[in-house]
Amino acid sequence: MVRRLAAFLRPYRLWVAAVLVLSFTQAMSSLYLPNLMSDIVDHGVLRGDTAYILRIGLWMFAVTLAGGLAAVGASFGAARVMAAFARDLRRRVFGHVERFSVGEFDRLGTSSLIVRTTNDVMQVQQLVNMSMRMLVMAPLTAVGGIVLAVRTDARLSLLIVVALPVMALTIYVAMGRGLGLFRAIQGKVDRLNRVLRENLTGVRVIRAFAQAAREQQRFRQTNADVTQTSIAVFQLMAVTMPAIMLIMNLTTVGIVWFGAQQIGGGTLQIGQLMAFIQYVTQIMFSVMMVSMLLFLLPRGEASAQRILEVLDQVPLITDPQQPSASPLTEAGRIEFDHVSFQYPGAAEPALHDLSFRVEPGQTIAILGGTGAGKTTLLELVLRLHDCTEGAVRVGGVDVRHLPQAELRKHIAYVPQQTVLFAGTIADNVRYGHPEASDEEVRRALALAQATEFVDALPQGIHSPLEQGGQSLSGGQRQRLAIARALVRPASIYLFDDSFSALDYRTESRLRAALRTALRSATVVVVAQRVSTVRDADRILVLDDGHLVGSGTHRELLQTCAVYREIVASQALPEEVA
Repeated sequence: MVRRLAAFLRPYRLWVAAVLVLSFTQAMSSLYLPNLMSDIVDHGVLRGDTAYILRIGLWMFAVTLAGGLAAVGASFGAARVMAAFARDLRRRVFGHVERFSVGEFDRLGTSSLIVRTTNDVMQVQQLVNMSMRMLVMAPLTAVGGIVLAVRTDARLSLLIVVALPVMALTIYVAMGRGLGLFRAIQGKVDRLNRVLRENLTGVRVIRAFAQAAREQQRFRQTNADVTQTSIAVFQLMAVTMPAIMLIMNLTTVGIVWFGAQQIGGGTLQIGQLMAFIQYVTQIMFSVMMVSMLLFLLPRGEASAQRILEVLDQVPLITDPQQPSASPLTEAGRIEFDHVSFQYPGAAEPALHDLSFRVEPGQTIAILGGTGAGKTTLLELVLRLHDCTEGAVRVGGVDVRHLPQAELRKHIAYVPQQTVLFAGTIADNVRYGHPEASDEEVRRALALAQATEFVDALPQGIHSPLEQGGQSLSGGQRQRLAIARALVRPASIYLFDDSFSALDYRTESRLRAALRTALRSATVVVVAQRVSTVRDADRILVLDDGHLVGSGTHRELLQTCAVYREIVASQALPEEVA
């Protein structure tokens, strides 16, 4: 894990080296200063040698200045490396997530991915910053302080032999408890983020069903869970830090006690005792700095494991290593050859042994009840999923043998759930074809029957939209999504229940415009209303993942009982005859 994360620091190895050198300089200056102070006291103050005091004092000032500049430089360099490291790590995680199929998003969860890309990266970032500063300084100060303390007075150094193991044991016990708590916090933050996200995105449903109190209680419980775990962590820190300080202070008291006795006996000088106290203080503070790093380590380790879990997730949908060399001469042809598909973990397949063919220029409609597999069928064409049996072919080539970008550049898609982005109306429509001119955008809006309400806006197609298009009605958002697909020059147009929010008059005008504008393209329409599909060249009827009917409206009325039931549920009885 450490080696993999360290790879993100490789481009900044010169900066890291500079931070380490500056930290070394800072540590050496802090170790050298007590010796100079001892010389001033023992050889200057006690002897009344003012010139010696000034000379050593100026040298102390120079060493202090060098140590201070080194500390500032190390902090600056560490901050720069830390920020760049976090930037690259976020970029890597986001880029990898962008390659995920729908299955990986479902498995990891949107809320968890957000937390891992933000909060978890921040935790690792803090760990990297502390590690760079303490990697050289803490061990060097501790080891150097021990050596210099022993050289100053070996008998007083026995107090260090007693204090350090006690301090190390205290830190070890705290770390063992803290690791589990930090891992638990990250998982609970995921849950808190999920509850918050559901409340923000589902606020209309919550208000409509008067469930605000219930959601407040759910958030309160989740928040309290995070709070209790956080309290346990801070209680652990609240006990550990004073315990370490107590050990340090008791050690200092012992040094002063025994040191005073040695001064009285003439075996130790005052300056040496002062220097010895400084060395011990540096040793103890080095141990404290390591303990702070060790407190960050469990949380950083937990966050790093969560980040690596994302990076280790192998996308199910990948480009072939050897793409098909066959050109898509007729990209509008779609063929399902004994296709079956089952979602991971599902008890039953969503689609069973589907076989049909769509020729370029045809309009095919897919009809069926909820859960019949209509959306899944379109997602197989887009290769958002791979079929578990059989083959899906576009232009005569198995979609698994095509690069995803190559396949999807021939397809325009309107999803069942309308998705708009923050920006202008033109930006959202142009999302389907970034090079589209304003005139092409207006033409697509006209085909989608959206010109009337767009022109009524103060800035027309350049009017800004809130994220998700919340300032528009459902029908308006749906027409913008349709325009986004229509602006794209494609061979296949997939409409996944994309007319559900339109009134009959608008839908009728839209279907008439599509018949003219998309005459040479393949159009696949998923719909719930019979009126939407009855004029299609062919209607496929799905029932529980099985293809139970295929034909025109009139043919299916004669041959397909499921189709007749759907028609009967939406039309007058005489229309079924």
